[in-house]
Amino acid sequence: MDKPAIIAKDVSKWFGEGETRVVAVNKVNFSAHLGEMLFIVGPSGSGKTTFLSMISGILRPNEGSVDVRGKSIWNMSENQLADFRLNTIGFVFQDFHLFPRLTTAENVAIPLILKQRDWDESIVEARRYLDIVGLKDRTEVLPVKLSGGEQQRVAIARAMISEPHILIMDEPTASLDGETGKMIIAFVKEKFLNPDRCIVIVTHDARINDFADRIVHMEDGHITGLDKGTE
Repeated sequence: MDKPAIIAKDVSKWFGEGETRVVAVNKVNFSAHLGEMLFIVGPSGSGKTTFLSMISGILRPNEGSVDVRGKSIWNMSENQLADFRLNTIGFVFQDFHLFPRLTTAENVAIPLILKQRDWDESIVEARRYLDIVGLKDRTEVLPVKLSGGEQQRVAIARAMISEPHILIMDEPTASLDGETGKMIIAFVKEKFLNPDRCIVIVTHDARINDFADRIVHMEDGHITGLDKGTE
């Protein structure tokens, strides 16, 4: 795990100006490596999700730089960054962001459609990934008919289908019971992680900490500590 997947240098993000300015992330230095599952933990309001958005190319920092697989993402044009995210980063949002009028297979196929893959081929591939995540019999179901755990697995399948080098997950167990949460994280580590991939997870769920290779602690916009995982 010595090859860098993500390197952030002196990254800061604030909102507002003058007396109303709120600093969410303050001069953070950070690295994640290929072959590891890394957790970012801390209390609500510590800057975890804001930082996650900056290292995944969603939210531009006010200061600092972010390199992902050796490329400085915030020096890219908007089109270059969109293409880079599509081909390099899979993102699982806390609230899943599934399209309510699309079936599970159609939701999972979206990254391939964005890559201008044939529709029918994309749906076949989406069904294969739904089988991988244990939803073989739920391919034609709308999201409203799925449990929270099933929606989470659909979101994971969608993030994995383009075979990104980096998988980023924001509070993936927040709406799940303890055993389902552990099952989801164990599944992702087993099915996705390899020496050429990296998983970064923001969480405040201590029940899943044993799955981490390293744990980064954040508080008040700063990194305050680093632990080795216990698994």
